[in-house]
Amino acid sequence: MSRTDRARAGAYGAAACAVAYGSMKLAQALGANALADKDPLPPHLREQLLARDPLFVASHWVLAGAAVVGVLVALATVRPWGARVPRRLLLTITWTLGIFMITRSIGVVGFGFVGDALVLTGVRPPPVEHAALARTLARWDLLLWSPFFLLWGVCWATAGWRLYRRGPHASAQERQDSHGHHRG
Repeated sequence: MSRTDRARAGAYGAAACAVAYGSMKLAQALGANALADKDPLPPHLREQLLARDPLFVASHWVLAGAAVVGVLVALATVRPWGARVPRRLLLTITWTLGIFMITRSIGVVGFGFVGDALVLTGVRPPPVEHAALARTLARWDLLLWSPFFLLWGVCWATAGWRLYRRGPHASAQERQDSHGHHRG
């Protein structure tokens, strides 16, 4: 796979991850469980989430909307109409999302590969009254959420790298060629 193809795959991958995440949040907003019980939240927040607290329902709607915007941003990095969006804005968004999601997946803020491993190995034991739940949620995070956010973050970073490599002064023809269109 060529470098251009990998970069395009990153943008389409970021869009696909946004669709998956947004679909889950939309389903949750509409009342479905859709993995809500696997969300690695502290017990008091988890109870609010599962009880469909109005703030959590509202957050699902906001996150579903943000996912739609994410799809558009990801596609703007590879589609010809994206050339109308300021390049710096796209670079800022793609790199910020990529770094945030990769950081979340690694777990320097608590959840992620590191945090989950610390809980599961007993290095950072959870409160006794929630130990079983904490280990279950750490397994789910380790096997589902952290890899998902790592993939999504790498896709965003790859899309950002494509924009960076393309340069600010790419000609209209270079932009078209980078989108897979060729002069006949």
